[in-house]
Amino acid sequence: MKQLLILSGKGGTGKTTIAGAFIKLAEARTYADCDVDAPNLHLIRPHASLYRRSDYYGMEKAVMDADLCKSCDLCRQNCRFEAIKESNGKYAVESYACEGCGVCEAVCPIGAVSLQPAVAGELMLYKDNGVFSTARLKMGSGTSGKLVSEVKKQLKQEAADADLVIIDGSPGIGCPVIASLNGADMVLIVAEPSLSGISDMKRIIATAEKFRIKIGVCINKYDTNKELAQKIEAFCQERDLSIVGKIPFDTAAIKAINKGEVIVDIDCPAGWAATNVFYKTLKLMNS
Repeated sequence: MKQLLILSGKGGTGKTTIAGAFIKLAEARTYADCDVDAPNLHLIRPHASLYRRSDYYGMEKAVMDADLCKSCDLCRQNCRFEAIKESNGKYAVESYACEGCGVCEAVCPIGAVSLQPAVAGELMLYKDNGVFSTARLKMGSGTSGKLVSEVKKQLKQEAADADLVIIDGSPGIGCPVIASLNGADMVLIVAEPSLSGISDMKRIIATAEKFRIKIGVCINKYDTNKELAQKIEAFCQERDLSIVGKIPFDTAAIKAINKGEVIVDIDCPAGWAATNVFYKTLKLMNS
């Protein structure tokens, strides 16, 4: 199984748009959306019926037993995150504020507070003629990197004999990106010609290089600032990184995405360029 991971240093560069195009062109039957904080690949890719849904448990959270609580106030006084609130002599834990440190459990003299597993998101697996693995993290929940690992784990379990897996990763360089990079054979970095785009591109390249995997760079909407697009090309040339193509800004592509379509399904310059990027990416991955 070869894993092609598509990343971007920042959000909004067109990473998911490229991922959807690649899945269509490759006729991929195995793919995943590892952007668990804001998954959206399903919006442009038709998928099979839901095969399995399961709760994802992240960090433990404090839970108050109101019947045991004697209102000694020790838990509230010692909570550094102000997660324990008192109202009319009754104490309760605000789950969004709780960090699961366990201080309240330790100081409670009668054991009215305990740490318990908390649902932090959900894992979804769609399976019919193909396999699509994805997940959604609840707002305010942590351990997104662990959830990404679970997305990839269930994909491997259900499609161990797949030749190619296309993974839509998360933006940035944090835990979910690092978890996505683990086990990947190649990463395609989608960059945009803006000052923040270049800065974040450099950061994600530096992160990916630590994993010693093949790296390709695609410049999306390159004609919105050709001067900065040239700077991206120059940087990649200095670092001996392959530019696998440039995609122009295309209003037809925007309309297609808004309709839930893939850009290679329509006759437009962005779709033609994305097709060219796809074949160059495969050639680089298999070289």
